Amino acid sequence: MPVTILEFDSRLLRHNPLGDPTQRRIPVYLPPSYPRRRYPVLYLLAGFTGFGEQYVQRSLWSENIVERVDRLIGERRMREAIIVMPDCLTRYGGSQYLNSTATGPYADHIAKELAPWVDKHFATTGRRGVIGKSSGGFGALYLGMKYPDVFHAVASHSGDMYFEYCYLPDFPKALDGLQPYGGIERFLRAWEQMPKRLAGGLHAVVNTLAMASCYSPNRRAKVGFDVPFDLNTGELRDDVWQRWKTFDPIDMLQPHRKALRGMRLVYLDCGNRDQFALHHGARIFAAHAKALGIKVRHEEFDDNHSGVSYRFDRSLPLLVRALSS
Repeated sequence: MPVTILEFDSRLLRHNPLGDPTQRRIPVYLPPSYPRRRYPVLYLLAGFTGFGEQYVQRSLWSENIVERVDRLIGERRMREAIIVMPDCLTRYGGSQYLNSTATGPYADHIAKELAPWVDKHFATTGRRGVIGKSSGGFGALYLGMKYPDVFHAVASHSGDMYFEYCYLPDFPKALDGLQPYGGIERFLRAWEQMPKRLAGGLHAVVNTLAMASCYSPNRRAKVGFDVPFDLNTGELRDDVWQRWKTFDPIDMLQPHRKALRGMRLVYLDCGNRDQFALHHGARIFAAHAKALGIKVRHEEFDDNHSGVSYRFDRSLPLLVRALSS
Protein backbone atom coordinates (compact mmCIF):
# COMPACT_ATOMS: atom_id res chain seq x y z
CA MET A 1 0.00 0.00 0.00
CA PRO A 2 1.60 3.34 -1.06
CA VAL A 3 1.01 5.01 2.31
CA THR A 4 3.46 6.00 4.99
CA ILE A 5 2.18 6.86 8.48
CA LEU A 6 3.92 9.84 10.04
CA GLU A 7 4.29 9.83 13.81
CA PHE A 8 4.24 13.61 13.91
CA ASP A 9 4.99 15.27 17.25
CA SER A 10 3.46 18.72 17.02
CA ARG A 11 5.22 21.56 18.76
CA LEU A 12 2.22 23.86 18.29
CA LEU A 13 -0.23 21.44 19.94
CA ARG A 14 1.86 21.12 23.09
CA HIS A 15 0.00 22.34 26.17
CA ASN A 16 -3.30 22.44 24.27
CA PRO A 17 -6.09 23.25 26.77
CA LEU A 18 -7.91 19.91 26.38
CA GLY A 19 -4.84 17.80 27.00
CA ASP A 20 -5.22 16.11 23.63
CA PRO A 21 -2.22 14.19 22.24
CA THR A 22 0.54 16.20 20.62
CA GLN A 23 1.78 13.19 18.66
CA ARG A 24 -0.51 12.53 15.71
CA ARG A 25 -0.56 9.66 13.22
CA ILE A 26 -0.80 11.25 9.78
CA PRO A 27 -1.12 9.08 6.67
CA VAL A 28 0.70 10.29 3.56
CA TYR A 29 -0.22 8.78 0.20
CA LEU A 30 2.67 8.57 -2.25
CA PRO A 31 1.80 8.16 -5.96
CA PRO A 32 2.98 5.18 -8.04
CA SER A 33 5.95 6.93 -9.64
CA TYR A 34 7.22 8.50 -6.40
CA PRO A 35 10.00 9.76 -6.05
CA ARG A 36 10.90 10.12 -9.72
CA ARG A 37 9.83 13.76 -9.83
CA ARG A 38 8.13 16.42 -7.72
CA TYR A 39 4.40 16.38 -6.97
CA PRO A 40 1.67 18.78 -5.83
CA VAL A 41 0.27 18.07 -2.36
CA LEU A 42 -3.36 17.73 -1.30
CA TYR A 43 -4.37 18.07 2.35
CA LEU A 44 -7.44 15.88 2.90
CA LEU A 45 -9.52 16.88 5.94
CA ALA A 46 -11.95 14.59 7.76
CA GLY A 47 -15.41 15.50 9.02
CA PHE A 48 -16.61 15.88 12.61
CA THR A 49 -15.38 12.99 14.83
CA GLY A 50 -13.11 11.92 11.95
CA PHE A 51 -9.35 11.81 11.50
CA GLY A 52 -6.88 11.09 8.74
CA GLU A 53 -6.31 7.38 9.33
CA GLN A 54 -9.99 6.67 8.66
CA TYR A 55 -9.40 7.55 5.01
CA VAL A 56 -7.00 4.62 4.55
CA GLN A 57 -9.01 1.97 6.39
CA ARG A 58 -10.67 -0.80 4.42
CA SER A 59 -14.39 -0.39 3.83
CA LEU A 60 -17.13 -2.74 2.71
CA TRP A 61 -18.65 -1.84 -0.70
CA SER A 62 -16.63 1.36 -1.11
CA GLU A 63 -13.05 2.32 -1.86
CA ASN A 64 -10.73 3.87 0.66
CA ILE A 65 -8.76 6.88 -0.53
CA VAL A 66 -5.75 4.80 -1.59
CA GLU A 67 -7.84 2.47 -3.73
CA ARG A 68 -9.76 5.40 -5.19
CA VAL A 69 -6.70 7.46 -6.11
CA ASP A 70 -4.82 4.46 -7.49
CA ARG A 71 -7.83 3.70 -9.71
CA LEU A 72 -8.20 7.30 -10.88
CA ILE A 73 -4.51 7.47 -11.74
CA GLY A 74 -4.61 4.07 -13.43
CA GLU A 75 -7.61 5.17 -15.53
CA ARG A 76 -5.67 8.33 -16.47
CA ARG A 77 -8.41 10.46 -14.99
CA MET A 78 -6.13 12.00 -12.38
CA ARG A 79 -2.53 13.15 -12.38
CA GLU A 80 -0.27 12.02 -9.61
CA ALA A 81 -0.11 13.87 -6.29
CA ILE A 82 0.91 13.40 -2.68
CA ILE A 83 -2.04 13.33 -0.27
CA VAL A 84 -1.62 14.23 3.41
CA MET A 85 -4.39 13.31 5.86
CA PRO A 86 -4.06 15.36 9.08
CA ASP A 87 -5.39 14.34 12.48
CA CYS A 88 -7.07 17.36 14.07
CA LEU A 89 -9.34 15.42 16.40
CA THR A 90 -10.11 16.91 19.82
CA ARG A 91 -11.67 15.67 23.02
CA TYR A 92 -15.00 17.09 21.80
CA GLY A 93 -14.88 15.47 18.37
CA GLY A 94 -13.19 18.03 16.17
CA SER A 95 -11.34 21.33 15.85
CA GLN A 96 -13.02 22.70 12.70
CA TYR A 97 -9.37 23.22 11.67
CA LEU A 98 -9.34 26.57 13.50
CA ASN A 99 -7.09 28.22 16.05
CA SER A 100 -9.02 28.36 19.32
CA THR A 101 -7.96 29.06 22.89
CA ALA A 102 -10.46 26.36 23.93
CA THR A 103 -9.02 23.57 21.76
CA GLY A 104 -5.64 24.51 20.29
CA PRO A 105 -3.99 26.10 17.22
CA TYR A 106 -5.09 23.57 14.61
CA ALA A 107 -5.12 25.96 11.64
CA ASP A 108 -1.52 26.92 12.31
CA HIS A 109 -0.67 23.27 12.93
CA ILE A 110 -1.61 22.46 9.33
CA ALA A 111 -0.59 25.64 7.53
CA LYS A 112 2.50 26.71 9.46
CA GLU A 113 3.83 23.46 10.87
CA LEU A 114 2.73 20.44 8.84
CA ALA A 115 2.85 21.97 5.33
CA PRO A 116 6.47 23.20 5.60
CA TRP A 117 7.53 19.89 7.16
CA VAL A 118 5.98 17.91 4.27
CA ASP A 119 7.71 20.13 1.70
CA LYS A 120 11.02 19.61 3.45
CA HIS A 121 10.79 15.83 3.69
CA PHE A 122 8.96 14.85 0.48
CA ALA A 123 9.45 15.60 -3.21
CA THR A 124 6.86 18.37 -3.65
CA THR A 125 6.35 21.17 -6.16
CA GLY A 126 5.37 23.63 -3.42
CA ARG A 127 1.83 23.84 -4.79
CA ARG A 128 -0.84 22.76 -2.34
CA GLY A 129 -4.55 22.13 -2.34
CA VAL A 130 -6.89 21.51 0.58
CA ILE A 131 -10.03 19.39 0.39
CA GLY A 132 -12.54 17.94 2.82
CA LYS A 133 -16.10 16.90 3.50
CA SER A 134 -18.58 18.33 6.04
CA SER A 135 -16.45 19.90 8.81
CA GLY A 136 -13.50 19.09 6.56
CA GLY A 137 -15.20 20.97 3.73
CA PHE A 138 -15.58 23.95 6.04
CA GLY A 139 -11.94 23.60 7.04
CA ALA A 140 -10.82 23.54 3.41
CA LEU A 141 -12.57 26.83 2.65
CA TYR A 142 -11.38 28.42 5.89
CA LEU A 143 -7.74 27.44 5.39
CA GLY A 144 -7.84 28.58 1.77
CA MET A 145 -9.22 31.97 2.72
CA LYS A 146 -6.94 32.52 5.73
CA TYR A 147 -3.71 31.09 4.26
CA PRO A 148 -3.74 31.85 0.52
CA ASP A 149 0.06 31.91 0.55
CA VAL A 150 0.02 28.25 1.65
CA PHE A 151 -2.95 26.79 -0.23
CA HIS A 152 -3.53 27.45 -3.91
CA ALA A 153 -6.74 25.49 -4.59
CA VAL A 154 -9.68 24.36 -2.44
CA ALA A 155 -12.50 21.83 -2.68
CA SER A 156 -15.40 21.63 -0.23
CA HIS A 157 -17.82 18.70 -0.20
CA SER A 158 -20.98 19.34 1.84
CA GLY A 159 -19.09 21.91 3.91
CA ASP A 160 -20.60 23.63 6.95
CA MET A 161 -21.95 27.03 5.93
CA TYR A 162 -24.95 29.29 6.31
CA PHE A 163 -24.96 28.67 10.03
CA GLU A 164 -28.58 29.78 10.38
CA TYR A 165 -29.63 26.56 8.69
CA CYS A 166 -26.97 24.05 9.68
CA TYR A 167 -26.48 24.92 13.38
CA LEU A 168 -29.45 26.94 14.68
CA PRO A 169 -31.95 24.05 14.46
CA ASP A 170 -29.80 22.10 16.94
CA PHE A 171 -29.80 24.77 19.63
CA PRO A 172 -33.19 23.95 21.24
CA LYS A 173 -32.28 20.24 21.16
CA ALA A 174 -28.92 20.98 22.76
CA LEU A 175 -30.59 23.09 25.44
CA ASP A 176 -33.06 20.32 26.24
CA GLY A 177 -30.21 17.82 26.43
CA LEU A 178 -28.15 19.98 28.78
CA GLN A 179 -30.86 21.00 31.23
CA PRO A 180 -31.20 17.63 33.05
CA TYR A 181 -27.51 17.86 33.95
CA GLY A 182 -27.70 21.37 35.34
CA GLY A 183 -25.12 22.85 33.00
CA ILE A 184 -22.27 22.17 30.62
CA GLU A 185 -19.64 21.09 33.15
CA ARG A 186 -21.85 18.40 34.65
CA PHE A 187 -22.94 17.24 31.23
CA LEU A 188 -19.34 16.87 30.04
CA ARG A 189 -18.36 14.88 33.13
CA ALA A 190 -21.32 12.53 32.65
CA TRP A 191 -20.85 12.34 28.88
CA GLU A 192 -17.25 11.18 29.14
CA GLN A 193 -18.45 8.15 31.12
CA MET A 194 -21.18 7.19 28.65
CA PRO A 195 -20.66 4.02 26.59
CA LYS A 196 -22.37 5.59 23.55
CA ARG A 197 -21.45 9.25 23.30
CA LEU A 198 -23.60 10.14 20.29
CA ALA A 199 -26.64 7.98 21.07
CA GLY A 200 -30.15 9.33 20.83
CA GLY A 201 -30.32 13.11 20.98
CA LEU A 202 -26.72 13.51 22.14
CA HIS A 203 -25.45 14.51 18.71
CA ALA A 204 -27.14 17.92 18.92
CA VAL A 205 -25.62 18.57 22.35
CA VAL A 206 -22.11 17.35 21.55
CA ASN A 207 -21.99 19.00 18.13
CA THR A 208 -23.16 22.34 19.56
CA LEU A 209 -20.60 22.27 22.36
CA ALA A 210 -17.83 21.22 19.99
CA MET A 211 -18.67 24.06 17.60
CA ALA A 212 -18.80 26.51 20.52
CA SER A 213 -15.31 25.43 21.57
CA CYS A 214 -14.13 26.37 18.07
CA TYR A 215 -16.22 29.44 17.23
CA SER A 216 -16.70 31.16 20.60
CA PRO A 217 -13.77 30.38 22.91
CA ASN A 218 -13.54 32.36 26.13
CA ARG A 219 -10.58 31.94 28.48
CA ARG A 220 -12.67 33.30 31.36
CA ALA A 221 -15.50 30.77 30.99
CA LYS A 222 -15.31 27.69 33.23
CA VAL A 223 -15.37 25.33 30.23
CA GLY A 224 -13.25 27.62 28.07
CA PHE A 225 -16.01 28.70 25.70
CA ASP A 226 -19.40 30.39 25.47
CA VAL A 227 -22.56 28.83 24.06
CA PRO A 228 -24.76 30.99 21.79
CA PHE A 229 -27.93 30.72 23.90
CA ASP A 230 -29.00 31.39 27.46
CA LEU A 231 -28.85 28.11 29.40
CA ASN A 232 -31.96 29.00 31.42
CA THR A 233 -34.32 30.59 28.91
CA GLY A 234 -32.84 29.38 25.62
CA GLU A 235 -32.80 32.91 24.21
CA LEU A 236 -30.18 33.43 21.54
CA ARG A 237 -27.16 35.39 22.75
CA ASP A 238 -26.58 37.75 19.86
CA ASP A 239 -23.04 38.68 20.88
CA VAL A 240 -21.91 35.05 20.92
CA TRP A 241 -23.85 34.19 17.78
CA GLN A 242 -22.11 37.00 15.94
CA ARG A 243 -18.78 35.51 16.95
CA TRP A 244 -19.88 32.26 15.35
CA LYS A 245 -21.01 34.10 12.22
CA THR A 246 -17.56 35.56 11.60
CA PHE A 247 -16.50 32.00 10.73
CA ASP A 248 -19.40 31.28 8.38
CA PRO A 249 -17.78 30.84 4.93
CA ILE A 250 -20.52 32.99 3.44
CA ASP A 251 -19.75 35.84 5.84
CA MET A 252 -16.04 35.36 5.18
CA LEU A 253 -16.44 35.84 1.42
CA GLN A 254 -16.35 39.63 1.36
CA PRO A 255 -13.26 40.16 3.54
CA HIS A 256 -11.40 37.27 1.88
CA ARG A 257 -12.51 37.78 -1.70
CA LYS A 258 -8.97 38.56 -2.85
CA ALA A 259 -7.68 35.24 -1.51
CA LEU A 260 -10.38 33.27 -3.32
CA ARG A 261 -9.96 35.22 -6.55
CA GLY A 262 -6.33 34.15 -6.55
CA MET A 263 -7.10 30.44 -6.16
CA ARG A 264 -6.35 28.09 -9.04
CA LEU A 265 -9.63 26.32 -8.23
CA VAL A 266 -12.54 26.83 -5.85
CA TYR A 267 -14.73 23.73 -6.03
CA LEU A 268 -17.99 23.31 -4.10
CA ASP A 269 -20.60 20.57 -4.12
CA CYS A 270 -23.42 19.18 -1.99
CA GLY A 271 -26.24 16.67 -2.25
CA ASN A 272 -29.66 18.19 -2.88
CA ARG A 273 -31.15 16.34 0.12
CA ASP A 274 -28.51 17.16 2.72
CA GLN A 275 -29.79 16.45 6.25
CA PHE A 276 -28.16 19.62 7.57
CA ALA A 277 -29.51 21.86 4.78
CA LEU A 278 -25.98 22.44 3.53
CA HIS A 279 -27.13 22.40 -0.09
CA HIS A 280 -28.85 25.71 0.60
CA GLY A 281 -25.63 27.08 2.05
CA ALA A 282 -23.67 25.93 -1.00
CA ARG A 283 -26.13 27.68 -3.31
CA ILE A 284 -25.88 30.89 -1.29
CA PHE A 285 -22.08 30.72 -1.19
CA ALA A 286 -21.86 30.19 -4.94
CA ALA A 287 -24.25 33.08 -5.68
CA HIS A 288 -22.44 35.49 -3.35
CA ALA A 289 -19.05 34.43 -4.67
CA LYS A 290 -20.16 35.06 -8.26
CA ALA A 291 -21.38 38.53 -7.28
CA LEU A 292 -17.92 39.25 -5.87
CA GLY A 293 -16.15 38.13 -9.03
CA ILE A 294 -14.92 34.86 -7.53
CA LYS A 295 -14.93 31.95 -9.93
CA VAL A 296 -16.51 28.94 -8.20
CA ARG A 297 -17.22 25.55 -9.68
CA HIS A 298 -20.47 24.62 -7.93
CA GLU A 299 -22.12 21.24 -8.46
CA GLU A 300 -25.21 19.66 -6.91
CA PHE A 301 -26.10 15.97 -7.04
CA ASP A 302 -29.01 13.77 -6.03
CA ASP A 303 -28.06 12.47 -2.58
CA ASN A 304 -27.87 13.41 1.09
CA HIS A 305 -24.98 14.09 3.52
CA SER A 306 -23.93 10.50 4.14
CA GLY A 307 -21.76 8.11 2.15
CA VAL A 308 -20.80 10.53 -0.59
CA SER A 309 -17.08 9.79 -0.81
CA TYR A 310 -17.64 8.87 -4.46
CA ARG A 311 -17.73 12.60 -5.11
CA PHE A 312 -13.93 12.62 -4.69
CA ASP A 313 -13.90 11.19 -8.21
CA ARG A 314 -14.96 14.68 -9.33
CA SER A 315 -12.87 16.92 -7.11
CA LEU A 316 -9.52 15.16 -6.86
CA PRO A 317 -8.70 15.19 -10.60
CA LEU A 318 -9.80 18.82 -10.85
CA LEU A 319 -7.63 19.88 -7.90
CA VAL A 320 -4.51 18.12 -9.14
CA ARG A 321 -4.99 19.44 -12.67
CA ALA A 322 -5.33 23.00 -11.32
CA LEU A 323 -2.17 22.61 -9.23
CA SER A 324 -0.24 21.03 -12.10
CA SER A 325 -0.99 23.63 -14.78
